Amino acid sequence: MIGQVMLMLFAIVVVGYIAGKLGYMGGTFDKKLSKIVIDITCPALILSSAMTGELPDRHYILPLLGISALTYVLLTAAALLLPRFLTKKRDDEGAVGFALMFGNVGFMGYPIVASIFGHEAVFYAAVLNVVNTFTVFTVGTMLITGKNEVQGPKFKKKVLYSTPMLSAYLTMLIVALEIKDIPAWISQPLTMIGNITVPAALLIIGSSMSNLPLRSLLGNGTVYVTALLRLAVLPIFIHFLFHVTGWFSSFVVGINTVVIAMPVATYGTILCLRHGKDTTLITEVTFITTLLSMLSIPLLVTWLL
Repeated sequence: MIGQVMLMLFAIVVVGYIAGKLGYMGGTFDKKLSKIVIDITCPALILSSAMTGELPDRHYILPLLGISALTYVLLTAAALLLPRFLTKKRDDEGAVGFALMFGNVGFMGYPIVASIFGHEAVFYAAVLNVVNTFTVFTVGTMLITGKNEVQGPKFKKKVLYSTPMLSAYLTMLIVALEIKDIPAWISQPLTMIGNITVPAALLIIGSSMSNLPLRSLLGNGTVYVTALLRLAVLPIFIHFLFHVTGWFSSFVVGINTVVIAMPVATYGTILCLRHGKDTTLITEVTFITTLLSMLSIPLLVTWLL
């Protein structure tokens, strides 16, 4: 089942690659579609997770937020310390750090978590994604743009009020207050719009790959070491750390492990496009991790859960 999900998602990336090669996607179109995904469809996907079927268990909200916050403290440390040892190009350190830190939670994490833990687990992944979203648009943006590119503080308070963050806040409120029977004229359009997120984001990745020479898609040493850390080493380390400490239930640890074992987040490519940065390395490592995750995630789930 998990393998089928991974194969299906990867097939959409291939379609995006072909669309880019044929001229249907690319350039300005990709940039505009990226903005639509970030600002409209992804928030709708998060909101719709609490509007279909039975409400998830609200008692998991705080533990999920807690384990996610601790996880991203550890991943931030890895993103700031490890890249200097993984690449000789200083300009690539930010992309490598981003790749180590951020998995594809919103785009691939949801369907995979649902296939393992059930449909209601989409909400739990969305709660974990609150901290992920916050760090993507703060630490992640700093990594992509470069520490010394802009003078003055990098953090912008408007990140806290971006549409992905607002949708996450509202979704948690719906579950915490056990708000049920949301009218269909609200839930159904949000669900339909949210369903655009996964294919659109994966098409963007594929289209970005189409701009690279075929040889580049095969990756290099930096790409493969980064992929190993992202898909296996860091998730396994964090899983056993929380398992040994016993701070969280095995259910919470399990979902957190699956979520952070995702391939590199599509936001890396999207943020590079938005800030006018070279997408070569981030696209290569996104492609390789997406390909390898078809094997790594089923193995990780079988071994750890």
